[in-house]
Amino acid sequence: MRTPNCLLRVTPAAALALAFAAGPIASAPAAAQVAPTAAEAAGYRGLHAAAFTGNVGEIRKLAAAKADLNVRDGHGRTPLHVTTFARHRDAVRALAEAGAGLDLLDSDRYDAVTIAAVADDEETLRVLLALGASARQVTSRYDGTALIAASHLGHDGVVRQLIAAGAPLDHVNNLHWTAVIEAIVLGDGGPRHQATLKALIDAGANLQLRDRTGNTPLQLARSRGLSHMVRMLEAAGAK
Repeated sequence: MRTPNCLLRVTPAAALALAFAAGPIASAPAAAQVAPTAAEAAGYRGLHAAAFTGNVGEIRKLAAAKADLNVRDGHGRTPLHVTTFARHRDAVRALAEAGAGLDLLDSDRYDAVTIAAVADDEETLRVLLALGASARQVTSRYDGTALIAASHLGHDGVVRQLIAAGAPLDHVNNLHWTAVIEAIVLGDGGPRHQATLKALIDAGANLQLRDRTGNTPLQLARSRGLSHMVRMLEAAGAK
């Protein structure tokens, strides 16, 4: 069952242990910033409260009164992070128009673009990118990118948006995985992960980059028995 705005937290060591417990291709959970809890939201005041509820009028009023647009909550979330979690696109626009930082990281090193990408929120992502938010940032405790996170989860529409916005195709995170590798190693091999892999192949992602143990994407797909992905990679010239 999918939980919309949060994913299980794991440490890098735990992710590696899971990934290699049954060999180099076992699945590992994603780690992402958790959305504000009900208790946190109840304690919000000022811009955080307006952002959480999507109160555009209050955002504009507070911005005109010179409120700190990038004020942080206890988890390092700015109002933009909070309203991105809540999918209030008009509030995203209002904060951006007032001058809020679009590329700031929270305490877990997540930006608004990665938050929207992980949530499979294509419309909020579209708004953020149109406003000038970057798809190129290194984010998370894994030194990854929004593209890697979206590829892991099989969010193919998000992946296509990020590619079009210039996301680095071949970034290697500190687990030594690329977006291509995560789509294979951490995906379910189903239609959305296949579409994700196709988007990466079509965009020219490097299919020869190896994981920490020396396996190529094609070898990993074969090891997992992902026949459709194997055919895609072979057709693209992967070795």
